[in-house]
This record gives sequence, structure tokens and C-alpha cells, in this order.
Amino acid sequence: MDHSYPYIASLTREPFLFYEMRSTAKLMVEGNSDDAIVKEIVEQNLFQYPTEKSITRMAKACIKRLHALEDDSLVSAIASQPTDVAKQICLYALMKQSRLVWEFMLTVIGEKYRLRDTSFGKIDLNTFFMRLQEQNDTVASWSDSTITKLKQIIARVLVETEYLDNLKAEHLNPVWLHPVLENAIRSNGDMSILPAFNCFV
Repeated sequence: MDHSYPYIASLTREPFLFYEMRSTAKLMVEGNSDDAIVKEIVEQNLFQYPTEKSITRMAKACIKRLHALEDDSLVSAIASQPTDVAKQICLYALMKQSRLVWEFMLTVIGEKYRLRDTSFGKIDLNTFFMRLQEQNDTVASWSDSTITKLKQIIARVLVETEYLDNLKAEHLNPVWLHPVLENAIRSNGDMSILPAFNCFV
């Protein structure tokens, strides 16, 4: 992750999107161009969204996130692997695209795994954002409603990827990094992010 990369709040508009990412990955694996993928998603209304504009925007967001992986084998895995594997790769894709999620997963979740501290609560999200607001002018300029929504989305991502059992859970689960993703992370030189997946080898 390039630390000159800006913090952006696009997560409020483009959350985890697992179903959409999987559908888009399947079309990408078939060798379709980006434009053809968008056209297919819109024409078939694959995302079941109410307007063509919203479908187009989200299709482009998924394509961009899949390209952020810079790894065809991972795109293929999102398309074809079991749900738990594909979701973990989608999390990695989100982290690659969002400095906010990358740093949260590394400095909060990864640090908890490193310390074998399985406790988790709103205080962890609050502390993370308070620290960011103090350190970064962009984050400091975000409205309270944006920050609140980002906290909610990150919490939902943790539930969807089985770090948490539910939104009220107070303990992190001991996640297991699937080999297909671990191999890609290592070959991509992203070893620094392994603690976010409870991997310290």
C-alpha cells in the first residue's frame, strides 16, 4: 500500500459488494473487456439495482477493485472458489483499493491478532477514526455522518468475512488465511498485511 495514497470515503457508496464482485469477476474471467462487462451487467441487470446509472457506477467500481488486485488468479478465484475463500479475496481487493481499510485491518485487527487480544468493540473503531482525524486533514474534514457510516460499513465487512459473528459480537474470530490468497499476497510482496489475516509465519 502506497502511503501517499489519499484517504477516500468512497466506501460509503461502494461497500463490500461481494455478490457484485463475484458476478463481475465471472465476466472478467471469460475474457470480456471492461466495457463489455459493464454492458452485460447493465443489459442483464445482474446486480438487481433500480437504475441503469447505479448499475453502471457499481459495475465500474467492481472492475476497478478487481484490477486493483493485479492478479488474474485471484480474480479467477473470486469467480469460482467457495464463498469463504472468495470473500477473503474480496476483502484483500478492498484493502488494496482503500487505504482506510488497509490501515484499519493492519493496525487494529492485525495488531489484536499479534497480541492475541480477541476483544473487539465500538471503541476500537472509534479510536481508529479519532486517531486518523488527528493525523490527517482529509479525514478531519469528513462529516460525522460520513464517519458513522464508514464505521458501520467496516463492521459489516468484518461480519461478512467472519472476523465477527455478528454486529454485536465482542470477540474476534481466529480467521484462517486461505492458501490461494496467502500465496498471492507473498508473491505480490504484500507480506506486511499478513497479520490482518492472522498470519505470522
